[in-house]
Amino acid sequence: MNKLTSALILSACLFAQEKGGRLQFDWDKIAAKATEKVDVNLEGPALRSVSQFLSNDKKDESQVKQLIQGLKGVYVKSFEFAKEGQYSDADLNGLRAQLRTPDWSKLVEVQEEKENVAVYMRSDGTQFQGMVVLAVEPTEVTFVQIVGAIDPSMLGALSGQFGIPKMHLGPTPKAVPAKKKSN
Repeated sequence: MNKLTSALILSACLFAQEKGGRLQFDWDKIAAKATEKVDVNLEGPALRSVSQFLSNDKKDESQVKQLIQGLKGVYVKSFEFAKEGQYSDADLNGLRAQLRTPDWSKLVEVQEEKENVAVYMRSDGTQFQGMVVLAVEPTEVTFVQIVGAIDPSMLGALSGQFGIPKMHLGPTPKAVPAKKKSN
């Protein structure tokens, strides 16, 4: 990487985060090549109004409602492509550079043959103030950012909500083979 490119990436990192901790990234290049796009931006009054529709009587909804109370925003970007090679890892370098600052810690990274999922948490030193999930596959890119006070034990409640993909944080249980009937 040449010095000019390094300087540009570093400069982008310094100015990329808004006051509220939201990462800034120009998704236009990736979006232009995608066949399907999801763009969810819930913050302020919109986020609070969503919680009014959740029940305190249902455990799952109650957990989501409780988690939302400490949040400032939920942002989801997801792109699907018709074929492999329509974006490259280099297209995401600016975003990943923002996640390598001292504020962010990579908690989990799972790499499979052609897939990569990483979970990052942002801390103020006493509690978690944000989370990012970046899932990259050959024909799909999904970015989820949650801004605000987060209790990590409650993150599972957001899985599958607000456009956030179902996430299984932890080992996947193996299927138990069926027992053979004996005659």
